[in-house]
Amino acid sequence: MTTSDLTLNNDVVIPSVGFGVFQTPAEQTKEAVGEALRVGYRHIDTAAAYGNERGVGEAISSSGIPREEIFVETKIWISDYGYEETLHAFDKAAGKLGLDTIDLLILHQPLTSDFDRTIQAYKALETLYADGRVRAIGVSNFMVEDLQRLFAATEVAPAVNQIEIHPYFQQRDVIALGAERSILAQAWSPIGGIVAYGTEATSPLQDPAITEIADAHGKTPAQVILRWHLQEGRQVIPKSVRPQRIAENFDVLGFELSTEELARLDALETGTRGGPEPADLTLESFGMDIPEA
Repeated sequence: MTTSDLTLNNDVVIPSVGFGVFQTPAEQTKEAVGEALRVGYRHIDTAAAYGNERGVGEAISSSGIPREEIFVETKIWISDYGYEETLHAFDKAAGKLGLDTIDLLILHQPLTSDFDRTIQAYKALETLYADGRVRAIGVSNFMVEDLQRLFAATEVAPAVNQIEIHPYFQQRDVIALGAERSILAQAWSPIGGIVAYGTEATSPLQDPAITEIADAHGKTPAQVILRWHLQEGRQVIPKSVRPQRIAENFDVLGFELSTEELARLDALETGTRGGPEPADLTLESFGMDIPEA
């Protein structure tokens, strides 16, 4: 099985389907990433705040796959924002990953309460990019106003904006603004797992429209949702620690949704975010120490 590739706005190529390790325990990360690489994934998405960068690096090192064939993405946490702080955060991340160069380095959240610090962090990413220590830079969870403020104060357009996108929460305004700068929309929680945390929440995986389309194609609801993203031009980073699901989420190129089926998924928008409001994240409530090693 293989996936198609996408080209970022600086001509760097990224696989259309990546493998995420959000909330994967550190002790399980190496095994899960190793299985993903065995299946065929060639993009791994991690973050300093996940506490599992080292496991990602160990899996890559022991995979036997040439380094240049694996696209590695990680994120800087808000506690390490600021120009010098972010430069040092790169060193911490690269050390844990065991890499000299990181393919894509992004800011994990906008620090709305101190956006000047966010700008300085992004300028550090620009320096790392100019120095060739990262191949592409980007942001995560940046909303329309965040992007507008970033554009006004920096030189290099983000290559990606990693945001919550699934059938129940589609963020079309954020995607549209990003598209003006050829910023790739990268979907976290792409199959909507984030909405299942509420006591009365219903996951898109149980939505009748999606299950009906899945039955028609002989596919799972998860595969239908991932295919919807890909056909609409987004990059996805599903996660799992179960080998069957890891393989299933990767096998999404052997069928195509019709225009009508895509429209049915588009129509499922609820406007309700599953994750936290990005503007609510402050150092006081979400700050954490990112270890040196």
